[in-house]
Order: sequence, then structure tokens, then C-alpha cells
Amino acid sequence: MTHFEVWAPERSDVRLRLTGFTADVPMTAGAGGWWRADVPGALPGTDYGYLLDGADEPLPDPRSAWQPHGPHGLSRVYDHAAFPWTDAAWTGPTLAGSVLYELHIGTFTPEGTFDAAIGRLDHLVDLGVDMVELLPVNAFNGTHNWGYDGVCWYAPHEGYGGPDGLKRLIDACHARGLGVLIDAVYNHFGPSGAYAPRFGPYLADGGNSWGRSLNLDGRHSDEVRRYIVDSALAWLRDYHADGLRLDAVHALVDHRAVHLLEELAAEVDALAAHLGRPLTLIAESDLNDPRLITPREAGGYGLHGQWNDDAHHALHTLLTGERQGYYADFGSPECLATVLTGAYFHAGTWSSFRGRTHGRPVDRERTPAHRFVAYLQNHDQIGNRATGDRISTTLSPGLLRVGAVLLLTSPFTPMLFMGEEWGATTPWQFFTSHPEPDLATAVREGRRREFAAHGWPTGDVPDPQDPLTLARSRLDWAELGKPAHRDMLDLYRRLIALRRALPDLTDPRLDRVEVTHGDRWLVMRRGSTAVAANLAPHPTRVPLAAADILLSTAPGVTTAVDLPAESAAVLALS
Repeated sequence: MTHFEVWAPERSDVRLRLTGFTADVPMTAGAGGWWRADVPGALPGTDYGYLLDGADEPLPDPRSAWQPHGPHGLSRVYDHAAFPWTDAAWTGPTLAGSVLYELHIGTFTPEGTFDAAIGRLDHLVDLGVDMVELLPVNAFNGTHNWGYDGVCWYAPHEGYGGPDGLKRLIDACHARGLGVLIDAVYNHFGPSGAYAPRFGPYLADGGNSWGRSLNLDGRHSDEVRRYIVDSALAWLRDYHADGLRLDAVHALVDHRAVHLLEELAAEVDALAAHLGRPLTLIAESDLNDPRLITPREAGGYGLHGQWNDDAHHALHTLLTGERQGYYADFGSPECLATVLTGAYFHAGTWSSFRGRTHGRPVDRERTPAHRFVAYLQNHDQIGNRATGDRISTTLSPGLLRVGAVLLLTSPFTPMLFMGEEWGATTPWQFFTSHPEPDLATAVREGRRREFAAHGWPTGDVPDPQDPLTLARSRLDWAELGKPAHRDMLDLYRRLIALRRALPDLTDPRLDRVEVTHGDRWLVMRRGSTAVAANLAPHPTRVPLAAADILLSTAPGVTTAVDLPAESAAVLALS
């Protein structure tokens, strides 16, 4: 006996169609707009769909766990209990003290599948990272995509390996001591294959940059919120994920007294207590509002971390010299010092890009720095450049190493983007595979218009629909055989090992970080450990007492702390 239920509060008739059955099954309306039916013989593997108000077009289940034919196809009955997990002893990682590694399943390996990614996990273990952060893996229309056009919020993409494939990957990660975070997108549905809004009022009147907003505070919004919360819990409970990265939470329009994020945090904390292992929620937010990561008992939303774009911008501009667009206010050692000691650069201060004040200060004594995820590169900051170029193709080797040192010795939770650890030169470009010609054209032309407005020649912007755009974006693992890439990988390994070995480098207390700087140099003190960086193209002596050198990116560093051009060193203070 299989139980089917679907929320369709404004429909007068709902029927269930199953492959192998001679007749459609009428469903019974119940409280709250839920329709239900119990069907003997509908075993796992049975395809099914719902028919609304007399229509003869079966629609996929909005809560489908398996879409073997893609978002437009029938759903398939799936038994979560049937998978042979081997991670019963897994206790899970905490965000504090961890190093994250962001990867995209479709371009991490040539095959672009969950199973192929398993073959590269030993590389990540050897590197020393603690958690893998997967770009969105839920089902989307087409064969390849970044994942942010997902429409089935409970079903892993079939082209990656479907639900069993994701479970095999997470089980393999746990066997190697790696936690897994999944990027979850709840601020919009993708443009093709979103059938949930045909069942009920999932959408609000307004929209954001990517589509219609979700109905989080209007009529019938209780079940829409439940749809999101249950999706999040499913990734954590049914797939054994260790946390979620919540995409662009500033685009969640919710005017209720209890915000969706607070509701979600409470539910996830309850699940963590039941499972006996930590579960982590990390927000991507443009708000610079520490309330997101303030505990609920202190009046915050209770999320466990947030991406910190200010940290990226401060590092990127200082290293590259770029000042266009939202980089305009960044770029000085003073700016980086502000971020390293206070997390945000815009903290109730003027933002010239926005034309207004922005953000709120962080309480440096009470807010631990590990709640801020920092990065030199990520999928957005590479892929949303016109040509998807990495900083490894523009920076000198010396400055690239300086950036690595500053990131991995910062007080924040560091995150690497796949291939960064060996200075990968492959771009990571914006790619899509929309089968609808009109949608494909709209995406292609919209991308070119966007970059033309920022001064990029349209001919430089890759066609997202061209299969070569995807091919160029795949990691080239053969680069690891080249000396320069091996040397960079060795530096990342040593930095991560040093971070783990020195308590000063995982100390999350922002009020214990001290930074001094000059025009092109910077010294960060963290307890009895100091990090000295010279970004100038000439040697520089920095004002630091005699110290023992723990790590340097160039020969010639002395205990008087004379730094060669474009170099950095980690030192134990005497």
C-alpha cells in the first residue's frame, strides 16, 4: 500500500494516474486543501502524476523524490528506507574550525556525476578540507546548468545520478570524514518545469531578479512555507546532508512576525537534536545584517553562518586592483583591516554602489568569526564575470599565494572553489541547456545585454547554450601533473594543516584580531601568531618583533621580517 497526497487547495477534483494501472484513482479532499489516496500495488518504481479539475494531462508531484524523465515527466515512487547506508557512526562536523570546498557536480569531473565525484574525494581528504559544499543538485530542465534554475525541490537531478547517486556520494564522503552541504534555492522557481504553482498559490505577486517570489506571507502561505521547510529537512534527514547553503535569502519576501528563516532554523535545530549530530544553515545574503546569524534566544534568526562577500571584495580588489561596479569602495589595506577585525566593511556606512548607507555593525565581542564564510573565489565571483576567468589567470604567482595565506589564516571559515587549491586555469562560465528555443534566446541575449552595460564587448561573452561553454568549464585534473600547480597545491595543504595545528588560527574571537598596515603591506596578529603580507612588487620590511617563521611563500624571509616582493609569512611571535 502506497500513500499519495498532494496540496491543491483551490482545485475541485484531483485524480491520480499510475503506469500499469487501467484506471485513474480518484483522490479524497481533506483538511487544509490536501488530497489523499492509498493505492495497493503502487510499488517503488511506479511512475505517477496528478490530474487537476478534469484535465487529462498528468502533472508531476510537487514533492516528488524522483524525476527520472526530468521535470516535465512523470514522478516515480521512491523508497528512502531502501538505501543501504553505511554511515551509522557518523557524528558530523561543526562549522567552527572547518574549511569548506565548493564544487559543481557537472564540471568537477569529466563525467559530471555523483559517482564520478566519489573518485576524487581522496584528493579532498589529502587537501585537508572538512566539508564539501555542492552547488544545487535538485532537478532542472535540460542536461546541464549551474543548478539555480531548479524546479523540483525534493528530487536530485537525474543526469547527476538521481536520488541513489546523491546518497552514494554523501555516504562516501562520510566514510572519508567529509561533511556535505547542499546549496538550496528557495527564493524562486526556475523558468521551465515548475508545476507546483499549478496546484496552489505558491507564488506572490512580486518578483526578484530570477522570477516570481514565493508566497511566504499571503493567503495559504502556511503550506508554502511548509513546502520549503520540508524540502530542507528532506535533504538533511533523507539524504544525510550535514547542512544547507541558502541561496540569496535577501530575496525571500516575508513580512510575518516570525520570518521563514527563523522558522527553518528552529526546525533544523530540532532535527539535529533528534539525529544527534550538528546541522548547519549558511545564508547567502546581501544585507550585511548580523541578525541572520544571531541566535534565536538573543533575538536573531538563528542561522549558523553566512557568506561574507565583503571579505571577498576586500581581498579581491587589494590583490587585483579592480574597482568597477560593487568593488568601488574596496581595495585598500585599511579596507581589508576593517573586514578582518569586524567582518563587514559596509556596517551602517556609505555604499557608493548602492547610493545609500548599508549594513549594521557586528558585535565583535559576542559574534564568533567562524559564522562568516570567506573566500577568494566562488561560483558567483568567477562565473558572473563575462568570461568566467579565475584570478589564477590574471594574478602573479606571488600575489596568488599571498591571497591564499590571507584567506586561510583569517578568523573566518575559509571556503575554496574547486580547483583553486592548485591554481586551476580553466574558466568557470555561465552555461545552460534550455531546450525551449525562446528561453534559450532570452537567456543568451540577456546575458550579453547585462555585460554590455558594464562595458564588456558582447563578442567576449560566451554563449550559455553552446556545449563548448560547459566543456571549457570542466576542471582539468591533468594540471596537477605540472610543477607550478603541484607547488600551489602543496601551499594550500600546508596552510590548511597549519590552520588545524595552531589554535590561534581557529580562534573565532574577532576582538582578538589586530591589524596594522602600510601602503602595500599588512600584518595581522592573532594571539601569539602573526601573518605578514607584502603586496608590493619590491621587498618591504614590516614592523614586527623577532619571530620564528612557521610558513612563508617565498625564500628570503628573515626573523627581522623583511618580506620579498609579493610574499607572505606566518610567524610565531617571541
